[in-house]
Amino acid sequence: MKSAAGMYSMFEDERHSFLLRARDCSKLTLPMLIPDEGSTSATKFPVPFQGLGARGVNHLAASLLMSLLPPNQPFFRLMLDQEAVRQIGEGDIKAEIDATLSSIERSVMQEIESLAIRPVVFEALKHLIVGGNALLHLDKDRLRVYHLDQYTVKRDPSGNILHIVIKETVAPIALPEEALAALGEDCDCDSMEETVDIYTCVHASDNDRFEAYQEVGGVILESTRGYYTKSNLPWFALRMNRIDGESYGRGYVEEYLGDLKSLEGLTQAIVEGSAAAAKVLMLVNPNGLTNPESLARSPNGAIVEGVATDVTVLQVPKQADFSIAFQTINSITERLSYAFLLAESTIRNAERVTAEEVRLTTAAVERQLGGIYSILSQEFQLPLIRRLMGVMQKAKRLPKVPEEYVKPLIITGVDALGRGNDLQKLDTFLVGLQQILGPEAVMQYVDVREYLTRRAAALGLDTEGLVKSEEELAQAKQQAMMQNMATQLGPAAINQVGRAVTEGAVDPAALSQVMNQMSGRS
Repeated sequence: MKSAAGMYSMFEDERHSFLLRARDCSKLTLPMLIPDEGSTSATKFPVPFQGLGARGVNHLAASLLMSLLPPNQPFFRLMLDQEAVRQIGEGDIKAEIDATLSSIERSVMQEIESLAIRPVVFEALKHLIVGGNALLHLDKDRLRVYHLDQYTVKRDPSGNILHIVIKETVAPIALPEEALAALGEDCDCDSMEETVDIYTCVHASDNDRFEAYQEVGGVILESTRGYYTKSNLPWFALRMNRIDGESYGRGYVEEYLGDLKSLEGLTQAIVEGSAAAAKVLMLVNPNGLTNPESLARSPNGAIVEGVATDVTVLQVPKQADFSIAFQTINSITERLSYAFLLAESTIRNAERVTAEEVRLTTAAVERQLGGIYSILSQEFQLPLIRRLMGVMQKAKRLPKVPEEYVKPLIITGVDALGRGNDLQKLDTFLVGLQQILGPEAVMQYVDVREYLTRRAAALGLDTEGLVKSEEELAQAKQQAMMQNMATQLGPAAINQVGRAVTEGAVDPAALSQVMNQMSGRS
């Protein structure tokens, strides 16, 4: 096997074109996000003439963050396999298992909150939007993001990871004793100016297992060697878009790079032209009677000798050209605002814009992220949950969960969009039924409790303790009938109900029959 430095150099060639495009996209959005090679903290980055690119990237990253990791609510559920449900059946055992799984979900969400991973994920999402790639490493107590110029990745044609090589440049003083010994005497380990390259390698092996280790100076650090399964691999190589046969993804900004370049050029022309048009220059006829010096020295409102026709103001007759450029800018801005989920910019500017029109426009904008949600749920959310559960189980903070029977199910992202469509269909069905057949038909043919359950599921709400069960409804109906009988028929009804209770025949149907009989007698 080649050394880590050799593998990194070999995979660098494939990454080169992706990195160049990522830097081009970064220059028009967030120039400091993916800087050119050799940039440092003292580098002065170019400032774009337009700010829509930066605003769009930040807004889209924030929208994705709120959808992938929503605050104060879980973004996943632990679901029993259908075979396990058939074996267990309904009853107290299933209820106890559901309660245990719910407790595990809350523990994992508390772990996510304690790790404070949202700022790191927000940075990674910006890299995904601009450059199309980011690498996350979830250690026991922190999450770290690696930029595209810090790592290489190799995938098979199906998109599965084969190799990951990370290159970090650090000061020798930050290395452990084992790494310093591998560097030998040639390294000035006490110098703060000297740097050393340290490589982290992750290789796929047989049976869906991965081997990971670090290498310094061509020497593998044995203390860093570890083995992981695919389900608890701590490295997540994220992509914005998946393309068969390519190891890297392509950025979201790259799809709209043409509009961004056009907007940048037109905005620059408008800004520079406006600056030229705003400059005030007075032209004086050299052969005229007006003295330029006395005119320049005269205060405001002074009276000087001269001829008005000798003095003119220099103007830029480009209003028509600027108007065309400004209209084009507005058209491009509208397209980019739609692409980056800036919904307030995509709603038409008119006096009568209904709330339904705003809702439909916003929903249409959000639906275009379905493909992005899909790949991030498979390459980020699910691996994150499995890794966290593995770490917590190893630390004995979670009970062991059989993976063959319990599967995590993502309930945000594209699944949330699907439930939103279900909610819209449910409401449309109910409103249409009421308008065509009337409210009596709705009460006769629609199961209200089932509608409430489905609507809560579409909204992602837990109906436990919120919607009454069938038993609770029957009990409430029974109590209401008994109170009604006692009120209308007096003590005789209570005695007859008591005899029915003794005989074990009390249910809503029996009470209704008894009530009808006694009403007839009276």
